[in-house]
Amino acid sequence: MAAEATQARSGQEDFARDLAAFSTGLVLGSLGHEVVDAVKTDLFDTLACAVAGSSAPGVDEVRTLVNQWGGAAQSSVLVFGERVPAHHAAWVNGTMAHARDYDDTHDAAVLHAGVSVIPAALAAAELRGRVSGADLIAGIAAGLETISRLGLATQVGIIESGYMYTSLMGHFAATVAASRVMGLDLTQTVNALGIDYSMAAGNHQVTRDAALTKRMQPGFAAMSALIAVQLALRGVRGAQSTFEGEDGFFRVYLRDRVDRQRVRAGLGERFEFTGLSFKPYPCCRFNHTVIEASIRLRAALAGRIDRIRRVDVGLNHQAYQAVCTPEDIRRSPKTIVQAQFSVPYTVAAALIDGEVGLGHFTPNLAERTDIIALAQKVHPRVDPDIEARYGRTISPAQVEIELDDGSRLTDWIEMPLGHPDRPMSRADFDRKAADCLRASAAGLDPQVMLRLREQVDALESFEDAGRLARFHE
Repeated sequence: MAAEATQARSGQEDFARDLAAFSTGLVLGSLGHEVVDAVKTDLFDTLACAVAGSSAPGVDEVRTLVNQWGGAAQSSVLVFGERVPAHHAAWVNGTMAHARDYDDTHDAAVLHAGVSVIPAALAAAELRGRVSGADLIAGIAAGLETISRLGLATQVGIIESGYMYTSLMGHFAATVAASRVMGLDLTQTVNALGIDYSMAAGNHQVTRDAALTKRMQPGFAAMSALIAVQLALRGVRGAQSTFEGEDGFFRVYLRDRVDRQRVRAGLGERFEFTGLSFKPYPCCRFNHTVIEASIRLRAALAGRIDRIRRVDVGLNHQAYQAVCTPEDIRRSPKTIVQAQFSVPYTVAAALIDGEVGLGHFTPNLAERTDIIALAQKVHPRVDPDIEARYGRTISPAQVEIELDDGSRLTDWIEMPLGHPDRPMSRADFDRKAADCLRASAAGLDPQVMLRLREQVDALESFEDAGRLARFHE
């Protein structure tokens, strides 16, 4: 396998050089309206998620540590406004944006795209100074495209590999974005990617262990990007065959199970990140089809919640592993992260309350004894048909409720709300933004989300796009 892969790589430049040529040549004028709109949608959504994340456990610890360290006042901490070294701002902001698990997903690539890219791009814009809105848009587009293509071309799932692709591939995507915003040339961008390869990481064990570092990993990726870019600007040489070298990323991390044609095909002409999805519920995307089916079944139950004997949930293997095991922990989550990654808990919340929002993921989980009690009746399983047909995607859900009289109610959701083929409406995004604002740690003005929307909509006209990082002021 390795010999064949090495032979296949001969005669072409490493993908790092392709990415560098793509990103350094990308300008606003080469992006169609659909692509620019996709950047703006992701930018608004990611910053709204950061507002919600400002009060999340783990964020204050990171922010306090960064403030204690001090240093050059280069870039802004979102929501709070402190100016700190750029790589520290990227770390805090990436952590905030991912903390509530409300951020974008690429359902086919099975990763979050914006939480490393956007914090890195904004920190780079402030660090460089006087970056135009057009250049910020181009940088974000380059980064979002990088992570989307890497995820789509990867043929090994996160459960099998043990890596979280959001953060692992986010290292390279954030580096591409920050390099474009900082104005690196092709050689410097190749070096920056190679430098960041020395830092690339992001594991799935954090999810299994409900670790707070799960929400920090995209911030680590954004932070390393700012370090890599600044080292490259100072002439440091990184690995040159970052992706396809004998010990490159594709072999070492992804076992050479990468479609090299797909990662390159149409680069700069077709933008895969326009396929990003957005979350109506603040929890793992694998829960979303299950939640929606449960909300619909609640209507059919017509108040008969107390008559539920059993709830069976069919999913694919990776969804079962990510949000259903160990089943005893998922049925009785003790931490926010455990609840965010729990099908039994979110099914029960949806059936009882008819919705799932930020209020369901607080340190006071034990107070919702009704949800915990119903979660004990939820029995997830791997559905062989779903696994065969949808094994590498966000799982559909087959939910069946058995009542105490033996009667059954069943619902099936194939594609989650927020997918490009089932997009959230503007009103959906506004409701989500309001939910995020209520969770803010800083007591922000109720009009702040409207101002953010206006700034994002007008971003092309900005002479200094770095001010977007201070939208809350």
